[in-house]
Amino acid sequence: MADDRVMIITGASRGIGKHLAKHYVAGGLQVIGCSRQPSDLESENYRHYCLDVTDEPEVKKMFSDVRKNAGGLDILINNAGIGSTNPAMLTPLASLQNIFNTNVTGTFLFCKEAAKLMRKRGNGRIINFASMATPLKLEGESVYASSKAAVVSLTQVLARELAELGITVNAVGPPTVKTDFMKDATEEQIQNLLDRHAIKRLGQYSDVSNVTDFFIKPESGMVTGEVIYLGGL
Repeated sequence: MADDRVMIITGASRGIGKHLAKHYVAGGLQVIGCSRQPSDLESENYRHYCLDVTDEPEVKKMFSDVRKNAGGLDILINNAGIGSTNPAMLTPLASLQNIFNTNVTGTFLFCKEAAKLMRKRGNGRIINFASMATPLKLEGESVYASSKAAVVSLTQVLARELAELGITVNAVGPPTVKTDFMKDATEEQIQNLLDRHAIKRLGQYSDVSNVTDFFIKPESGMVTGEVIYLGGL
């Protein structure tokens, strides 16, 4: 039986976001993706917006379009994120501002606008993206790890604020996956990272969608404020 719910995925043009878009389009959901770049995913169940998740007027315009064209919203997956690897003493202020703007401000804006649509249905699922950089306290990732710690706090506070509206808010921390985010990492660096996991292998996109599948199930209505880190940290 096809799932005809309406879903928004940020950062949907590549990597994990692109996998999630394909995964849920295949499941029959009406998927709306967004990213700074165009998407090559073509389906009658998919629509893409090119925007910056930190641009509040553009974000509001997108949600207005979703309300008019899709009639509402059931699920939000906040996948968009950026980072950089740099010792704290060598990190420019502009880098910190860009990372926090995308990872924290962008996530907040989409949660805020999504909740406005979801409350009208009395039901909704929001999934944010955490990072293993936070619990592992990865050296060289002070800004990125801090931004994702803020996303975790945002997730847990919103879970309490939105519970009475029937909206759950959870987060997933992906395992080490070979995405564009990891393209500059050496094999040695990747292995050193895997050595900190209980499960010492690269993750797959399907490992992530398995968790998002769980969070959006109708039977998961009692699951909120949770953060699932993959790989056994």
